[in-house]
Amino acid sequence: MEEANTFLDGLDILVNNAGKQKFVENIEDITTEQFRTTFETNVFAMFWITKAAAKHMPPGGSIINSTSIQCYQPSPGLLDYSSTKGAITSFTKSCAKMLIEKGIRVNGVAPGPIWTPIQQSGGQAPDKLPKFGEDTPIGRAGQPAELAPAYVYLASQESSYVTAEILGVTGGKHLP
Repeated sequence: MEEANTFLDGLDILVNNAGKQKFVENIEDITTEQFRTTFETNVFAMFWITKAAAKHMPPGGSIINSTSIQCYQPSPGLLDYSSTKGAITSFTKSCAKMLIEKGIRVNGVAPGPIWTPIQQSGGQAPDKLPKFGEDTPIGRAGQPAELAPAYVYLASQESSYVTAEILGVTGGKHLP
């Protein structure tokens, strides 16, 4: 983070978007190693990176964490993944309260079904891929280009009054 801060002449935006997802239908088939590495990738890395970046961020800075509709509407085959997204959502809201005193906003984006490489590399059951996203009110999965503007908005000064929020990009699926 020190190198990034120096190279970029400061850090004013951080996006935590790393994710590990593996579809496993039965809890008995989820290994402790899989559960641990999913949490290390999705939650611990976000904590470590946020902690390292926050000390370099100026007032007006923005941290954006990728959570998921899986936090609110978990799929049975994504137990470890959806659990991490619940942790990320709570982390986002709590961290926002911590960092607002420094003038740093912390928000999250909760995508619904989005076509990304994670879906085809074990993130979904192969037999479910042909209908992936069809259960949304829009009737299809989203594309990364449809998700990106949410991050741009939360990184921009147009969202300067927004903190501790989770912005859903879900194809019409409801977030609480």
